[in-house]
Amino acid sequence: MSSVRQEGKDRIIFVTKEDHAAPSSAELVEEDPNDPYEQQGLILPSGEINWNCPCLGGMASGPCGTEFKEAFSCFHYSKEEVKGSDCLEQFSAMQECMQRYPELYPQEDDKSSQDSKDSESVSTETSGANSTSDPEQDSDTTQQPNTESSGES
Repeated sequence: MSSVRQEGKDRIIFVTKEDHAAPSSAELVEEDPNDPYEQQGLILPSGEINWNCPCLGGMASGPCGTEFKEAFSCFHYSKEEVKGSDCLEQFSAMQECMQRYPELYPQEDDKSSQDSKDSESVSTETSGANSTSDPEQDSDTTQQPNTESSGES
């Protein structure tokens, strides 16, 4: 005989070997192709945008969700020769909103400039530890191994 235990939000069901031996009585419900909450991809069969698609990564529900939806809808339904060229205003509004939340929407150039700053500071620290204060001494040092390697004594 199976037993059920509740732990917080989770319900734990223990079943016996006999419970597993009996065939399942569960009935599968046929999916409704018109249900916008089903996992159907970005564009629904009707041609509408599926705002619940996980492929949007939460963009439609974040703090700039309204601006994102307006820009994406404009692009999706655009009839212009260069698709979306009539949506500059909406994309600009979305970009302005995203700039107000840099911790949620980091800019690509922000990432690369931060990476280059990090590597630049590491490079400066490393070269500073190995360098001397006299640049002529550095050039003499680099020339010395060349003369030694040529066999001159």
